[in-house]
Amino acid sequence: MKTLTGKNLQKLKTLRGPKPRGFVIHQGSSVLDGSPIVVIATLETSNVKTGEMVQVWILRSDINPVQATKTGDDSAICGSCPHRHFNGGACYVNVGQAPNAVYKAFIAGKYPTYDAESHEHLLRDRRIRLGAYGDPAAAPYEVMEYLANVGTGHTGYTHQARHPNFDSRFIDICMVSADSPKQAQQWHERGARTFRVAMEGDAMFDNEIECLSDSHGKQCIECGLCDGAKRTDESIVITVHGSRASSFKTATIIPTVEVA
Repeated sequence: MKTLTGKNLQKLKTLRGPKPRGFVIHQGSSVLDGSPIVVIATLETSNVKTGEMVQVWILRSDINPVQATKTGDDSAICGSCPHRHFNGGACYVNVGQAPNAVYKAFIAGKYPTYDAESHEHLLRDRRIRLGAYGDPAAAPYEVMEYLANVGTGHTGYTHQARHPNFDSRFIDICMVSADSPKQAQQWHERGARTFRVAMEGDAMFDNEIECLSDSHGKQCIECGLCDGAKRTDESIVITVHGSRASSFKTATIIPTVEVA
């Protein structure tokens, strides 16, 4: 029998096992209404618009997302968002597809609990999308702050800025979602950057630009403007899209002046 020398010991490798599909980042009570929620990060995506970003899902941990949209129990993860399907809104997410698949995998125990020492290396060189489904502000700020900073960049949006339980620190890591020029202007005056849904042909403020996915076909992973950071004053406007787009109407139109 051979005895391992120090030199040989240095060559030994630690087996990490197969790469997980994702992780349970957090499980607890919704900041918005106290209902049970889970935050899951998945490592692979087929989303052409975002590109290969880590996708973070905020879901009810006890109710299938399809059922939750029908009963209104999605308020735990979507809060006061006017685009909720339960309210007849224009949310573009098809909850019967990816959110439902992620939930089923969670229930089946497919996602290990995240451990920074063991798993952080899988996030460190990635860009991260906070809220592939669900609002980041439904989870504790510290959970989302960690995810926003662990990788090379992130995107995030919140519709909860007026919710009584909203943690205002989210304004530093998320765009404030706005549904009218008036809403956007109000948040601009408070120093926040906005991500505004608009109808095709709507006007924009001078400090707003069209989403680069719409205007230049650029993926979110390349762009990275929607991180809430104050390095720029630019806010983003995107044309309403998805199968429920017809449900959306711009509340207030920005006045335009015709130049002869």
